[in-house]
Amino acid sequence: MELDRLDRDIIAALVEDARATFADIGHQVGLSASAVKRRVDRLRETGAITGFSARVAPQALGWTTEAYVELFCQGKTKPSDIALAVAKFPEVVGAATITGEADALLHIRATDVRHVERVIERIAAEAFVVRTKSSIVLSRLVDAPPGTVVPEPRNGSPAQL
Repeated sequence: MELDRLDRDIIAALVEDARATFADIGHQVGLSASAVKRRVDRLRETGAITGFSARVAPQALGWTTEAYVELFCQGKTKPSDIALAVAKFPEVVGAATITGEADALLHIRATDVRHVERVIERIAAEAFVVRTKSSIVLSRLVDAPPGTVVPEPRNGSPAQL
C-alpha cells in the first residue's frame, strides 16, 4: 500500500494520540476534519491502520521483568507449531522466527526473575525445543510503540507499514 506524506503525518498523529479528534489532526496536518476522516477510513479499509488501542505500562500490571529467549528447535519444526506452543503462555508477549542459529526469538514479560525462569522451564519442556538461550533486560534504551516513526520513502519507492 502506498502512503503519501499526509497519510504518514495522520498516522503519526494517531500513534501519538489515538483519541485526537479529526479536527485536531486536520489542524496539525493542514486538512479539514472531513478530509482527515476520509483518509483514516481509507487507511483502515486498506489495512494500513489495523485498529486503535490503549498503551498500558507493563509495570502497572505487575510485569516488572522482561527477557528475550532464543529457541533452538529439533529438525524442521514448523513456525506454526512454535506459535501454537508459545501462545499458551500469557507471559510471551512477542514471538518471531529469526535468522541465525536460533529458530525463534520470544519476548517474555513477568513479575520477577523467578517467574521468567519458570516460564522458560515450561517452554523448554515442549517436545520440539532442544535448548534455549535467554537474556534479561536491564533497562530499555528505546521503547517506541509500533508505528511511532513513519519513514519517508527511500529511492523513490513508497513507504510501507
